[in-house]
Amino acid sequence: MKLYCGIDLHSNNSLISVINERDEVIYEKRLPNDMNTLLNALRPYQDSLHGVVVESTFNWYWLVDGLLAAGLDVRLANTFALKQYQGLKYTDDKTDARHLAHMLRLGILPDGYIYPFEMRCVRDALRRRLLLVRQRVTQHLSLQSLIARHTGKRLTGPQVKKLDGDALDALLTHPAARLTAGIAHDMMKTLGEAIERIERNVAAYCQPTPGYEIITGITGIGPILAKVFCWKQDPLTAFQRPGTMPLMPAVSPAKRSVMAKRKVKAIVKMATDI
Repeated sequence: MKLYCGIDLHSNNSLISVINERDEVIYEKRLPNDMNTLLNALRPYQDSLHGVVVESTFNWYWLVDGLLAAGLDVRLANTFALKQYQGLKYTDDKTDARHLAHMLRLGILPDGYIYPFEMRCVRDALRRRLLLVRQRVTQHLSLQSLIARHTGKRLTGPQVKKLDGDALDALLTHPAARLTAGIAHDMMKTLGEAIERIERNVAAYCQPTPGYEIITGITGIGPILAKVFCWKQDPLTAFQRPGTMPLMPAVSPAKRSVMAKRKVKAIVKMATDI
């Protein structure tokens, strides 16, 4: 008889539920988040397990990697697509784990792509870069507003980037204002160095990717956006090796410009989703 397992993963424990083809609970227990403990609990049922479902929570990496290494068929459930029956009066961790196993048994589980470990780490680095870029923009805008409040001057973005300590001292008279501006300026510099460090290291992983060379050949897409798009949520199955697909259809320059802008807008939207 086939068995199906659902694991409701939390920060320090997991609720394991194993059901059979008649939705009968064969095994169910809450266990600490220890790989050996979880594998020992599943070992008696491993030969009959048709699959193990893990919900895509913030800390799923270690569990999915460990289960895959043990030879189990692991599915990563899409958290946002999972919906239990409306009108349920009572739900808890047990019903959540059973629901995951139940959907796997019915063949309707909304699962996601499990990125390989090495690729996943690169994707996380790019996500960290996106966070740092947002923080740098915040400091940039804060410094720009501070200068405008104290001097009435509205400096452009490039002008703010060119400011140094002496220039800030010349613009601002109050020591506290100089302190605040100096801190924002230093944070912008530190964040910029961290962003450049990530970009340099990630470039080495993107170069061998077939889709990277194709994407960088599209008008309006630079190397950074191409890196983000190469490591988006799903694999680049739509892209082939250079030479098998034209980089841009043979259209007029005006129409090509419009198409490029639309493509960039769509890719930026997908990139921000990660």
